Amino acid sequence: MEKVIIIRYAEIHLKGKNRGYFERIFCVNLEKSLKGIRHELRRTSGRYLVAAFADQDADEICSRIARVFGVHSYSVGYRVSNDLDSILEAALVVCPKSGTFKVDTHRADKKYPMTSPQLNAEIGARLLQAHPSLRVDVHAPQGVVYLDIREEGTALVFGTFEEGAGGMPVGTSSKGVLLISGGIDSPVAGYMMAKRGMEVEYLHFHSYPYTNEQARDKVIELARILSRYTLGESITTVKVTHIQEEIHKKCAAELNVTLLRRFMFRIAERIAKKKGAKCLITGESLGQVASQTIEGITSSNAVVTMPVLRPLIGFDKEEIIVRAKKIGTFETSVLPYEDCCTVFLPEFPAIKPKLSFIEEEEKKLDVEALLEEALATAERFSLH
Repeated sequence: MEKVIIIRYAEIHLKGKNRGYFERIFCVNLEKSLKGIRHELRRTSGRYLVAAFADQDADEICSRIARVFGVHSYSVGYRVSNDLDSILEAALVVCPKSGTFKVDTHRADKKYPMTSPQLNAEIGARLLQAHPSLRVDVHAPQGVVYLDIREEGTALVFGTFEEGAGGMPVGTSSKGVLLISGGIDSPVAGYMMAKRGMEVEYLHFHSYPYTNEQARDKVIELARILSRYTLGESITTVKVTHIQEEIHKKCAAELNVTLLRRFMFRIAERIAKKKGAKCLITGESLGQVASQTIEGITSSNAVVTMPVLRPLIGFDKEEIIVRAKKIGTFETSVLPYEDCCTVFLPEFPAIKPKLSFIEEEEKKLDVEALLEEALATAERFSLH
């Protein structure tokens, strides 16, 4: 009897002839998530098994598995031979010793000599004999003994299904660059795109010395938390102080944020192309702030040719906060360190700026020189 952690994948089974590609990437991501823990990862039909681990590592392994996109559910259980005595030995370990229970069998091996109802009845009877205080309740049992009869002459026996992160394995949907600020929204946006299989690169803009190093460190910590899900390894930061100063000095005050965002998008697109990314990702939510109106969004989009994905576009703030708390970024996001968008913030920012007016104001700036100066400040920080 071998203790194992059983992993079932989510949407991969729908991929038909391409399933092998998705399974390979899923396997790589599982191994990345378990780096540093002694284990063996084994693949069987429709299942992955984590085995050969120390008992004291089981909780940590489960915690990491729960964050891997593509995992539908997982269970701690036992792998045994598919004969009745071996199955019973494991069932006695996972079965409650009193109260109500039932046995629930799934047969991947359709050639197994007993049907699922027959196995339920046989193992259930033996468990009742071993524990006379048990009672069968097939509708609302206090405990369930799950049997999974596999094709290779083995059975998996376990007592619970734990929910996984769902979604698709990271890396199966190309790569995108996330414009990550120190706020609540952008980490959630990155999480949601990673859940759809996108490899996420992190890009942060700062305005040192108007923003301090603590603000930068806060964003790096947010990226670290997020990387538990996205498997990201680094974050790039770019200084935009000189751009903001030039905008503040030469352009209409109400366009400070709008013009800055156009520069951010240009810089992000150039960095994305160098990294082989196919899109940009932002945490914008329609109408949440002045720059996130349709007119503001159109202004930003006008300077890039890449798609800009906004997974939170229809969410309200409370919905985003709920997700931020769930993934563990909220407490860091609300630390009181300002990001670059709060520097030179106008008293009355433009809510519905006209693109023609924006472009006229932008002519007052040496756009290319400012972009080159910003790109020269790019720094890369490891998240590990």
